[in-house]
Amino acid sequence: MSPSFDLEAPEHFTAGTVGPRGQRIFYLQARQSRSLVTLKCEKEQVGGLAAYLADLLARLPAVGTERPRGVELLEPIDAAWVVAALAVGYDEAEGRVVIVANELLEEAGAEPATARFRITRVQAAAFVERAQALVKAGRAICRICGRPQDPGGHVCPRGNGHVTG
Repeated sequence: MSPSFDLEAPEHFTAGTVGPRGQRIFYLQARQSRSLVTLKCEKEQVGGLAAYLADLLARLPAVGTERPRGVELLEPIDAAWVVAALAVGYDEAEGRVVIVANELLEEAGAEPATARFRITRVQAAAFVERAQALVKAGRAICRICGRPQDPGGHVCPRGNGHVTG
């Protein structure tokens, strides 16, 4: 059984990647005091979370221009588990965004671990900027089939086997 986490007020919350374009592994990471939580996730999950948070922040009072320093992943980058699903809420009383990650289970019948992060709106805004930059820095998308391309192009299934780029 994997460990669950509940970080009430993390001082660090970010997304990051390890590896070259096309082979990058995406992570969510938070630190509170001496607890460092790193979770492996998909590029689409990071991008989707950023899009949702951007929309949520647009509906809330402005947070100003202050941004946290040091939005990179912290060492060691050792994922506790893989994320299956993400949920977002907003605690009005505390003015914090609540992000809940659920573990991807590989065996039926087991109880998934969860990670709950209660971040500030400033942290959420910094996450959005960072995550959007990470997603944009990925491989180009083929204009014909919508799949990622390698730097030299790719064999497009809609291009009758021709390399596009």
